[in-house]
Amino acid sequence: MLTKRGNTLSLTGSPTRSELIDAIVEMYRVAVTELPQDVVHALQKSLKKETGPRAKNVLETMLRNIELADTETKPLCQDTGIPLIYVQYQSDKYKQHELKRILKDATKRATKEVPLRSNAYDVLQGKIIGNYPIIYFKETKDKTVIQLLLKGGGSENVSRLYQLPDLSIDAQRDFDGIEKCIIDAVVKAQGRGCPPYIIGAAVCGNMEEASYRAKNRHLQLITSKNKEPKLAKIERSSLKKINQLGIGPMGVGGNTTALGVKLTTRYVHPASWFVGVSVGCWSMRRTTLKLP
Repeated sequence: MLTKRGNTLSLTGSPTRSELIDAIVEMYRVAVTELPQDVVHALQKSLKKETGPRAKNVLETMLRNIELADTETKPLCQDTGIPLIYVQYQSDKYKQHELKRILKDATKRATKEVPLRSNAYDVLQGKIIGNYPIIYFKETKDKTVIQLLLKGGGSENVSRLYQLPDLSIDAQRDFDGIEKCIIDAVVKAQGRGCPPYIIGAAVCGNMEEASYRAKNRHLQLITSKNKEPKLAKIERSSLKKINQLGIGPMGVGGNTTALGVKLTTRYVHPASWFVGVSVGCWSMRRTTLKLP
């Protein structure tokens, strides 16, 4: 049996392969048509604080769009994104290769049934092939959980990777330099990528980990608190400075340029400090599916 609470789905019993695919297709449908409540509440809160007439109008339109998508079960945005799937699985109950096939089959079905826009273009063949999920696996002893994140091309295009020190923005290998990277990414975006943004950032010793960890910050609730005081301070400070840039929702001006900033760190190399900044659009589509 599949149950739903907000943007979290739970499957009980001993599901067959077909039932797993059905549940994942439903996960896609929920992600595409229902914005998570923490994002909705953040937009509503921003509307109350916004003073710019054009910015207020844009935020009102976004909230109306959310309402219509939910009521009519239609995609929140024409760009249904690149499916990013994070799987924590119990190896004694599920096999990675089988889960991968199931997720790909479900994605193919969801593309037709939800529907999802066909966003995967094969450069070699010169044609669109539908959608191709990027899947990350992690073995765990706890319950098997599948998290889906749909990130549009516009917000992906304005995401950035920095290497510290970066003399072009006067950023050194310190917390001030990290914050400068986060703010610079928003300055360079200049309203592209559909603000108000939700920013994910990570400091790591290699470029691929920095990009990966910055992006998976989007799986967190906007309301979640960083347990590390130093990082929480940068999150608050950078969010305040970003909202003082005057870019505003969809770049029309105003004091609502971002809804939240989420920052994490890992070990760095003495010679390598990379800061990944993943810019997320206001339509932060994510869903969780819990398996028995």
